[in-house]
Amino acid sequence: MLQSVRLLSLVTAVPEHIISQRQAAEASARLFAHRFKEFRHLAPVFENAGIEKRHAARPLSWFEEMHGWQDRMEAYEEVASCLFVETATRALDQAGLTADQIDCIVTVSSTGITTPSLDARLAGLLGFRADIERVPVFGLGCAAGVSGFGIASRLARSRPGSVVLFVTIELCTLAFRLDELTKPNIIATALFGDGAAACVLRSGEGGLAEVESAGDHLFPDTLDIMGWKIDDTGFGILLAQSLPPFAEKELGPAIDGILARAGLTRDNIDRFICHPGGMKVVVAMESALSMAPDTLDIERSVLAEYGNMSSPTVLFVLERAIRRGLPDRAAMIAMGPGFTASCVTLRRIA
Repeated sequence: MLQSVRLLSLVTAVPEHIISQRQAAEASARLFAHRFKEFRHLAPVFENAGIEKRHAARPLSWFEEMHGWQDRMEAYEEVASCLFVETATRALDQAGLTADQIDCIVTVSSTGITTPSLDARLAGLLGFRADIERVPVFGLGCAAGVSGFGIASRLARSRPGSVVLFVTIELCTLAFRLDELTKPNIIATALFGDGAAACVLRSGEGGLAEVESAGDHLFPDTLDIMGWKIDDTGFGILLAQSLPPFAEKELGPAIDGILARAGLTRDNIDRFICHPGGMKVVVAMESALSMAPDTLDIERSVLAEYGNMSSPTVLFVLERAIRRGLPDRAAMIAMGPGFTASCVTLRRIA
């Protein structure tokens, strides 16, 4: 019989630069209002997004200049490497392990590309073994904090005794576009920030929580809801206006299906730990999962302090939920490109 997988550690980190929502709103007005006539109708999104500040890979002045693909990916490699080292080192320290005890690294990121991948570039610096298994994953977007966690937990479960390091890094702000005079670009400017998280998973005893189940649901004919378009300048946001109502209508049945495959129902879940993609999405998730208004209080506080950091954001929520005290059973949920819903259930360790 396979042993249960345990979450041994969880840490989060952000880049040093801070941009307040007021600064973001003022800079956006300065950069767009005279070129994009619809901007004044979109400007209230900065006030209504529920965000007070976010962290960024570069200072605000950098975003007021034109940048191409090379600039953006050089910034990504530099800052993502620093965040990888910081989170991986702290996650190992918290777990009481050293780098040479890690058997597998799962790294998710959808906001930059390096080849060789970050884990390979930093293996020597961090001290990973030569036989380390590396699983870099691109393209899962906001869902990757949960779906990547699920991948890492399944790898740990399938190889009893193996230790898996899961790292998620997103530098969403590097996709800011001066040349994109579109509603999705303005909304993205109001919502997204940068951050990273890492955790260690291992089959066996101890830890912060037991990973009980993991699953995904891919919705058909939904490729246009969220994603990137890629051109010479960099990534460009694809974000459908229909996302909150789609989530309110479709998320509940999708989560019910994922839970049913694990022999569970929503009634078995004491606390949903959700990716706060934006204030409207948070409200839609509460409605979709039959929660009372304002139930997702931790999600709102993370969104206010950091914005939507894409995949790491749900792990910021989980970190705070653990500090508060996990209930008997919790379910992490996120949605992302595909369009996909991902769910992982966690049990409290007595």
